[in-house]
Amino acid sequence: MRPLIGISTYREPARWGTWDIPAVLLPAAYADAVAGAGGEPVLLPTGATSPDVMARLDGLVLAGGADVDPARYGQPAGPHTAVVRPERDAAELALLRAALERDLPLLAVCRGMQVLNVELGGDLVQHLPDVPGTGCHDPGAGLFHHREMRIEPGSRLAGLLGATAEADCHHHQALGRIAEGLLVTAWAEDGVVEGVELPARRFCVGVQWHPEAGEDHRLFAAHVAAAGHGPIRR
Repeated sequence: MRPLIGISTYREPARWGTWDIPAVLLPAAYADAVAGAGGEPVLLPTGATSPDVMARLDGLVLAGGADVDPARYGQPAGPHTAVVRPERDAAELALLRAALERDLPLLAVCRGMQVLNVELGGDLVQHLPDVPGTGCHDPGAGLFHHREMRIEPGSRLAGLLGATAEADCHHHQALGRIAEGLLVTAWAEDGVVEGVELPARRFCVGVQWHPEAGEDHRLFAAHVAAAGHGPIRR
């Protein structure tokens, strides 16, 4: 059986046909990347999924999305942190804890990497343009900024991608204080942290960029492969 890979989702207002109602959404690129890597994508609807689902899954992808509520890391919201989704924060943090307890392979993308850092005790930079010397990481609505990432030699990311990686970025926030135990393994040319790993895990990798958006899906392939090597589910 193909490994079952849970993917966190958005809960947003949406319009199609004659309908204008709340919907559970996910950019199709995530599901396509998981399926293309040999996994079976399982969408996890925010507000309608309990952490118990982790017992039936082989891996977890935390997808990108809105800003994490700064209250989660002990800060007031800045003027540029205007769109938060507390319900999604709570749901993803619960899923993440359950996945870490079971040592399920985890791929945390953009917001997902930030959720991972916050859960482990770190915090976030709420608006990168406020940091002197920081280049463009968010070129605007619906656009990605193409960057080259430097990767730590000997890291899991380096083993998968090499010394550098081409990446598509769309984020105005970033990791600030790095959580204890979390290893930084990739940086943009301006020094912004773009990749992290939890050692001594089957697979626990976070990237600030969007690997689902490009043609290089090696991270998804490695994640699905790790998920396929887990214990047999009954």
